[in-house]
Amino acid sequence: MTWNEMQPLLYDNTLDTLFMVWWSTFYAVLIGIPVGVLLHLTDRGALLQNVVVSKVLGAVVNIGRSFPFLILIVVLIPFTRLVVGVSIGPTGAVVPLAIAAIPFFARLVEAALREVDHGLVEAAQAMGGGTWTIVFKVLLPQALPALIAAVTTTVIQLIGYSAIAGAVGGGGLGNLAYTYGYQQYETSLMITTVVELVLLVTVVQLLGDLVVRRLAGRGTRASSLGVGLRRARTEDPAAVTEAA
Repeated sequence: MTWNEMQPLLYDNTLDTLFMVWWSTFYAVLIGIPVGVLLHLTDRGALLQNVVVSKVLGAVVNIGRSFPFLILIVVLIPFTRLVVGVSIGPTGAVVPLAIAAIPFFARLVEAALREVDHGLVEAAQAMGGGTWTIVFKVLLPQALPALIAAVTTTVIQLIGYSAIAGAVGGGGLGNLAYTYGYQQYETSLMITTVVELVLLVTVVQLLGDLVVRRLAGRGTRASSLGVGLRRARTEDPAAVTEAA
């Protein structure tokens, strides 16, 4: 196959891959952040400690993460058809991709929130901050670099999953590599597809790292303010009340 013949195939299937990864990432973030926050808040010793909710939600997330993606696609075919009307193609692949990514991303969110300095949470509580004020004013802003890193990791994971989805009718670069590269022995097209997937992963990782570094640099001032709040609370509790 010549380069001129490969170009339209690569272009169309690249767009299909980007479509699948974009929308599955969107739904993973949209649902995964609340799930991750709830996992953190209901954990032992957390703001909304609830052992039952924590264990049940954690079990659901763990079950979702334990499914091999190829099996998940097959199991979800009736649900996918119910939700989007089709079970194949890029649109049909978004549903299993998103469902696979939600528990994965939720655990990353939980881990990111767990790394936030507990002293900042205590300082916010001393200033009269409620649970959701602490979530939106302390936990999520302080964890933002780690959350961006989590999104980056999830996108890279979804690029790999999209290739698997493509091999079973989901479209995209995976479908191109399987249909032409494997079944029709188009080695040059197979190699080109693999190189493009590697480049996609590399670009996503570089962009994610760049954003994380910038956010981490801006977070230095906020961290210094947090240290000041903790010192004020420790040395003179009245100072916290005045600050509020």
